[in-house]
Amino acid sequence: MVKLNRIYTRTGDQGTTGLANGERRSKADLRVEAYGTVDETNACIGLARLTAEPALDAMLARIQNDLFDLGADLATPPSDAPLGYEPLRVVAAQVQRLEAEIDALNANIPPLKSFVLPGGSATAAALHLARTVCRRAERLVVSLSGIEREAISGEALQYLNRLSDFLFVASRAANRDGADDVLWVPGQNR
Repeated sequence: MVKLNRIYTRTGDQGTTGLANGERRSKADLRVEAYGTVDETNACIGLARLTAEPALDAMLARIQNDLFDLGADLATPPSDAPLGYEPLRVVAAQVQRLEAEIDALNANIPPLKSFVLPGGSATAAALHLARTVCRRAERLVVSLSGIEREAISGEALQYLNRLSDFLFVASRAANRDGADDVLWVPGQNR
């Protein structure tokens, strides 16, 4: 259980931070950058929730909680040393729930004939922002997974990949099932 009774600790004043296993790393470390960008994605989703319809808001609330699970997963690198606790990891059921929600949201949305520009409604614009930050988090996690000592679970990577898809479909749903999407017109301003 997390207990925060004092916000500043001064332990990061020299540019390091503690991982969940107690290891100190630079605040510029790729693992820290990855879970920090997951946190940034979560903040963008919080912004989208301010104007989301209730059903979508409920989905986004679940996702925000999942993103804390993902942050905990990424903040706990694999180790042969005993941790004294079972590390929290993203599981396949979380990925499957995202897939089911994508399918449900997408059921009433007509297929695209052009790329969508970020915008339309305030909710859709915020979801597009969350999507692009999520894609950045995914790129960072892929980079991290390429480092031998920095293994990442397949489910963590799948979750981020599926989440960016969810955020795209959710943006279209927030734009009255695509009716208010702003479509790209190639070469329009030449």
